[in-house]
Amino acid sequence: QVQLVESGGGLVQAGDSLRLSCAASGRTFSTYAMAWFRQAPGKEREFVAAISGSSSYTYYANSVKGRFTISRDNAKNTVYLQMNSLKPEDTAVYYCAARISWSPYYYSSSSYSSWGQGTQVTVSS
Repeated sequence: QVQLVESGGGLVQAGDSLRLSCAASGRTFSTYAMAWFRQAPGKEREFVAAISGSSSYTYYANSVKGRFTISRDNAKNTVYLQMNSLKPEDTAVYYCAARISWSPYYYSSSSYSSWGQGTQVTVSS
């Protein structure tokens, strides 16, 4: 399994931007589909965005479409989540996840075998 470490979270105001990073270990990063999920207090973990190994496919939750962008740099073993126009409802712990190869169930947390420890994003109004 790949080891994942997220960074880039913090406290921002509504309308601000943040970029999260997720660094992965291993030499086969390009074979992994990657995703971001988030979990707010008292709520279930929810899908945010996913990207295939070659970046050919990207998918987003409706709640972040047009504001968030997922990308990856396979040379750096890193996946990013650029978050613009942040809203208070985006406040959550954000998790990076990985699975070998693409899955049509990219939106399901159970599809992913490796997870990072999470990074807190807090958006004040």
